[in-house]
Amino acid sequence: MYRLKTLIIVVFVALQAQGQIVNVESLRKVTDTSKWSGNVGVDLSLIKNRNDIFKITNRTHLQYQNKKNLFLVVTNLNFQQLDSSKFVNSGTIHLRYNYKFKPKMAWEFFTQSQYDAISNIDFRGLMGTGPRFKFGTSEEFKFYMGTLVMYEYEKSTETFGTNINRDIRGSAYLSFSLYPSSQVSVVSTTYYQPRLSAFRDYRISSETSLAFEIFKGLGFRSTFSLLFDAFPPSDIPQTQYTWTNGIVYTFD
Repeated sequence: MYRLKTLIIVVFVALQAQGQIVNVESLRKVTDTSKWSGNVGVDLSLIKNRNDIFKITNRTHLQYQNKKNLFLVVTNLNFQQLDSSKFVNSGTIHLRYNYKFKPKMAWEFFTQSQYDAISNIDFRGLMGTGPRFKFGTSEEFKFYMGTLVMYEYEKSTETFGTNINRDIRGSAYLSFSLYPSSQVSVVSTTYYQPRLSAFRDYRISSETSLAFEIFKGLGFRSTFSLLFDAFPPSDIPQTQYTWTNGIVYTFD
């Protein structure tokens, strides 16, 4: 059955905005065998939001999984040119560990560091933990839910200087994977991340990917992402979106 275990081998042309939540669900590789897996990709993007942007992205994903344990490392590094003159960078490193202590329940631990000049984020560090649940037994439809608590440290550039926030946030998500045939897959995940001391300060992120096989080992994937941040750094819009299309190579 077709899975999104992919190595990007061609150039992406995309209309996108800067997301701030790493969708780990779209990167997990489902297997019951002990194995290493991963992917490395290079994207080229044309972006229109507050600026006209040309972006080069390097993505690396490495995973080891057996019946009880999953180790996941994700890096996302970006080099961007704004309005044909100004150059900025952004990047994310995400580490995650899952321990499955029941067939449909696991405990997750993760840490993440991020910087994003476009979104005025000088540094954002996260560390969290919580349970993850699987519902159903169908191989054609998989549904997951996670309810985590995380500590967030954020240093951002504001209009009148530097702002530092230290918060405890929830990070709840719902994810489903649909495989109507061996050549088609749909993966969708939605995150809700409120600040526990003030629930009106929250972020919602949703990502949906459609992939289909062109011929054996080679497919096409289209992904739409939407991010809403109730209180983003100054001069940054509350709502940002991403639409990315590309060719993918599948490997096990």
